[in-house]
Amino acid sequence: MKLREIMTAGVVTAGEEDEIRHVASLMRDRKVGSVVIVDPEGSPAAMITDRDVAVRVAADDLDLGQPAGAHASRPLISGEPEMELQEAAALMVQHRVRRLPVLAGDGELAGIVTLDDIAVRTGNLEVAQQMTAEVIAGALPDFYFHERG
Repeated sequence: MKLREIMTAGVVTAGEEDEIRHVASLMRDRKVGSVVIVDPEGSPAAMITDRDVAVRVAADDLDLGQPAGAHASRPLISGEPEMELQEAAALMVQHRVRRLPVLAGDGELAGIVTLDDIAVRTGNLEVAQQMTAEVIAGALPDFYFHERG
């Protein structure tokens, strides 16, 4: 299965200089957990997630008027429309990302694939659960997985 078959074509974007407040409003209004940050030429450059806003901004009581680009994750890990799902899944696990922007050959944003897309559109819940576990295990500190007493 190719990414073009399961990706969501409508991707929410914002400029690097857009305020974090604006990006958070986009997430709320468009019901998404991430926004692709584009450079001044409109090319995808980074990604900011609801978690980035919560952990990197709100938790430190930073000004929501700051540019979103300063708090976005870089480099932007991306796939291509003709990429096989298995290759994309391996890329997501390797880089510990739950969302994979899909870029066309000219670098234009063609869509996005999330772990939820993989579960819903492929009908393979086990693959999505395994990927989620691997992404989370890589992203959280070792102590999180030890038995707590």
